[in-house]
Amino acid sequence: MHETNVTIVTMIHLLGFQSPQSISFLLFFLFFIIYCMTLCGNLLIITLVSYSKNLHSPMYIFLTQLAVSDILLATDILPNMVHAVLVKVKRISITDCITQFYFFSVSETSECLLLTLMCYDRYLAICKPLHYSSIVNSHICLKMIIVTWMLSISLVSIQILTIATLHFCRSSIIDHFFCDLAPLLELSCSDTTLVQLEVTLLSVFLVVIPFLIIIISYVYIIVTILRIPSVTGRQKAFSTCSSHLSVLSLYYGSLVCAYLVPTRKQSWNISKFLSLLYTVVTPLMNPIIYSLRNKELKLAFEQIINDFYKINLNVF
Repeated sequence: MHETNVTIVTMIHLLGFQSPQSISFLLFFLFFIIYCMTLCGNLLIITLVSYSKNLHSPMYIFLTQLAVSDILLATDILPNMVHAVLVKVKRISITDCITQFYFFSVSETSECLLLTLMCYDRYLAICKPLHYSSIVNSHICLKMIIVTWMLSISLVSIQILTIATLHFCRSSIIDHFFCDLAPLLELSCSDTTLVQLEVTLLSVFLVVIPFLIIIISYVYIIVTILRIPSVTGRQKAFSTCSSHLSVLSLYYGSLVCAYLVPTRKQSWNISKFLSLLYTVVTPLMNPIIYSLRNKELKLAFEQIINDFYKINLNVF
């Protein structure tokens, strides 16, 4: 069937939140401050782990990669969002839109895999402490991180190459604050069956299976903790994974809420709000959760401050 008189869309209009002019500047400063806090918080995590030798363990090395993933996600989403708040309708080319979705997908995929690795690390540390150092060392940890990023980049690239072959002609308007998959496919006048099949397979491999691994691991972790005879021992064991459990709850909770809500037109405002949870709130909260609930990170921060003062005193 030949398509005639079809106008191929090359530019997309992102509607964003369509806020009243009276609160546009308030939203601008709010998102700008959130972006700055997200960058500072995650860069602080990376700096602390890199600076303190006491934090050169697999758990904290995985944490730095999680911070890198959060920085990538925040930088991909928030600057465009801040701009869209001011101009009301953000114009973006199809190529830039697909590129934004690519980096969004890479960051989300890597986060799922990294959280799974961190869960496996906690499982070994609590359930198999005698074998921990032999199973997870710095060399194996580095290999895991490389494989995680390579898997994220390569598998998402397959999906993006398929999306790039689509023709977009139905509309030039996306009622969202970033180029997510569902609103992007709604613009396509091509057959999207292959894309949807790839998304389903990748979701099973990169989201569902890691989530099941996390659930099973934490069942074993909780059972092991409950078997510890002393209350102090149970509290100490649980404290080593409480921050990770909080981050997991925030991340997967927001994803489940966002994608269980129907994406009909009348629910787009709710969908956009829920999308804020895993695109904006999660990268902001991750370093806060780990910083507030981790004594070793606090000690590393105090060490950096003390060393900084000592250097200044020596200079003057």
